[in-house]
Amino acid sequence: MKIGYARVSTNDQDTQLQIDALTAAGCDRIYQEKQSGAKKDRPELQQCLKSLREGDVLIVWKLDRLGRSLQHLIEVVNELEANNVGFQSVTENIDTTSSTGKLIFHIFGSLAEFERGLIRDRVKAGLEAAKKRGKKFGRPDALNDKEKEMAVAMFNGGAPKIDIAKHFGVTRQTIYTLLKEYEI
Repeated sequence: MKIGYARVSTNDQDTQLQIDALTAAGCDRIYQEKQSGAKKDRPELQQCLKSLREGDVLIVWKLDRLGRSLQHLIEVVNELEANNVGFQSVTENIDTTSSTGKLIFHIFGSLAEFERGLIRDRVKAGLEAAKKRGKKFGRPDALNDKEKEMAVAMFNGGAPKIDIAKHFGVTRQTIYTLLKEYEI
């Protein structure tokens, strides 16, 4: 069976153009929904994917109708391929039921993986450079160095931890952590 999937992002948009193209492509059944492509939970897409059986072909009007991102699109198509389900995109002329279509799709996947690797490397290099310049990451300290010393002095002077926390406007856990840091 040829199963179609049509999606628009807002209620103001209409799926009719996609429906016409999917019908012309010979779809026996068409799932359609009005959801943002960025949403992970798209009920009609999930229903569509569950309905596919070995030998079926999933057809979309355009690649971006199916995947939230290239990564997501590749995951979906790889899952389809693992279940012996074909995939076609009408606009981009991609058809994984043919050898050439599979090749083209896998080239897209390889390029996407390469791009992800480059991004990961650039982020890692940027973080290392920032650390060398003294940049601290994570949540800022609740107390500055002077306040930390005062809090320790207050504790050594007999002040209860809860009173110290109230004085500085921090949680009791912050004071416990500070005292542990100073090995008190």
